[in-house]
Amino acid sequence: MIFKIITEDLQKELKSNMPQIRILLKKNPAMAYTRITEIGKEVGKKYNIELLVNFPHKGKIENFDMYGKQDLSFIVDMEKKRFPIDREEIKSKANEIFGDVEIKDAYMYDGKEGVKVFLGPPNEEGRKEDRIDILPHSLHVWFEFTDKVEEFCNYLLENVYLVKKK
Repeated sequence: MIFKIITEDLQKELKSNMPQIRILLKKNPAMAYTRITEIGKEVGKKYNIELLVNFPHKGKIENFDMYGKQDLSFIVDMEKKRFPIDREEIKSKANEIFGDVEIKDAYMYDGKEGVKVFLGPPNEEGRKEDRIDILPHSLHVWFEFTDKVEEFCNYLLENVYLVKKK
């Protein structure tokens, strides 16, 4: 349940800082983003990770209700190039939880490995943006945290990244 614990902690902190964030967004969006980033990093420290709140598309920063509920990066150990378990186990777990979704090996160069799980249809340009990027050093969730996403990310943080509260 560590994914849920971290994201609920983040959501609580973002909500308590929302009045300040809204004011900053009106005055200086870059300062608002800086503050949101600082909050993510403060929460991440409790779990010995770097937690980044991302806004990949124009206008997402104004969607206050979704802060901490989508588009997060969990940086665990930038030195890692290989998973501690077989990559096929990760792909199998994704199939078990999500059913019929596209799963691909990714970043397979210079002794590195990774997996991408695509959760939605392509956008207007033909790119699949709704996905989970799983790298040995980091987890990037580019999708809303549905029950299935939470279940899968809990599995990853507990079994692949070995994240625990300090």
